[in-house]
Amino acid sequence: MQNIEQILHLQKEYFFTGETKSETFRLNQLEKLKAAIQRYEREIIEALKTDLNKSEFESYSTEIGMLYKEIGFTMKKLKNWMKPEKVKTPLTHFGTKSYIHPEPYGVALIIAPWNYPFSLQISPLIGAIAAGNCAVIKPSELTPTVSNIISKVITDIYDEKYVAVVEGGVEVSQTLLDQDFDKIFFTGSVNVGKIVMEAASKRLIPVTLELGGKSPAIVDETADLKLAAKRIVWGKFTNSGQTCIAPDYLYVQRSVKSELIKYMLEYIRELYGDNPLENEEMTHIVNTNHFQRLNRYLEKGKIITGGKVDAETLAIEPTLIEEITWDDPVMQDEIFGPILPVLEFDQIKEVVENVRIHPKPLALYLFTEKDENQRYIVDSLSFGGGCINDTLIHVASPYLPFGGVGQSGTGSYHGKASFDAFSHEKSIIKQTNRFDIVFRYPSYKHGLKIMKKLLK
Repeated sequence: MQNIEQILHLQKEYFFTGETKSETFRLNQLEKLKAAIQRYEREIIEALKTDLNKSEFESYSTEIGMLYKEIGFTMKKLKNWMKPEKVKTPLTHFGTKSYIHPEPYGVALIIAPWNYPFSLQISPLIGAIAAGNCAVIKPSELTPTVSNIISKVITDIYDEKYVAVVEGGVEVSQTLLDQDFDKIFFTGSVNVGKIVMEAASKRLIPVTLELGGKSPAIVDETADLKLAAKRIVWGKFTNSGQTCIAPDYLYVQRSVKSELIKYMLEYIRELYGDNPLENEEMTHIVNTNHFQRLNRYLEKGKIITGGKVDAETLAIEPTLIEEITWDDPVMQDEIFGPILPVLEFDQIKEVVENVRIHPKPLALYLFTEKDENQRYIVDSLSFGGGCINDTLIHVASPYLPFGGVGQSGTGSYHGKASFDAFSHEKSIIKQTNRFDIVFRYPSYKHGLKIMKKLLK
């Protein structure tokens, strides 16, 4: 095991030199990162194919291309983000000027998941670098080939005293969580998120937790059913459903269920072929444990389509199941696989009532042409973020913060939110010496009278 304590010591020493804080330094490191990803792009794609059987199209669009865009956006905006923000000053502080100075936390720990093992490791690192931090990054041990290429990319461009990669399993993660980092950024399951938050609480380390949950796709009778079907199929079965913001279940108005399902079956065939298990471009399940867990979900309910599996390749067909209740195993936890339960409703308020009594989801997708229903769902339900008449795409906008609420996470990132996630807002008041506000002192005769007028 790498000497984690020594790495942390080196990084804290380096951070205190102040070198990581200049705009020029930050921009140079982001440029280095982009160039390195470009240089290793083919190896990254091959690693994703090895660990998850991801196609080149899916690897580039969901793991690599988005990072190029994010780095470019960050470099373009960084100068403005770094500037102290001048804010208003109250009358009681007459003669002063007030500023908010964004400053880096120091040394950040970034722990990545296995489902998007490259992008979800590098994306928060972009924010950490932009904000002026040092970082220790921990790739997922469940995708070892990707973990290895991440180590190769990072060690090629950064000294360990600035950004270090620590590889390993649960024992390594626990050792990292026992250290005195200045910020922890974790992406993964709710259960592990609780462990991370507990460890951070012992040292009062600020955390960003990007977790998950059961994210609904809701379709009412006014929706464009054909387009809804296509977008739900794409959003659900991208990466074989191993996406934290994938639709976890479908809630469809009873009157249009049959028609929606008909279109969904058409698009499953169009996107994945008549025999998806023979489709070489389809992402596989990450390991045997997750494969077996998903198989157990197929034991309850009626399979509409799919349901076939290949234990040798850890592949599962895109599957729709119905005759499911909230008490069935498939509705107890986030599915994180290519299985989509279909529930029905008659009135939209039924959806609100049922979603409300469960943990707040990371995402929500509403398909409707009815403005009233759009307002009702957005105003009535708490969720991290989502789309109206689409799925997934909100995560790709640098202008929107991405994060959860309640059990689906705390804090957010992407674009300016990534810079903010790794920055502390330091409040500063600059006082004048040209005069003094005498009535604030207890010796001033009419101080109380003036204070009462000013502080009404």
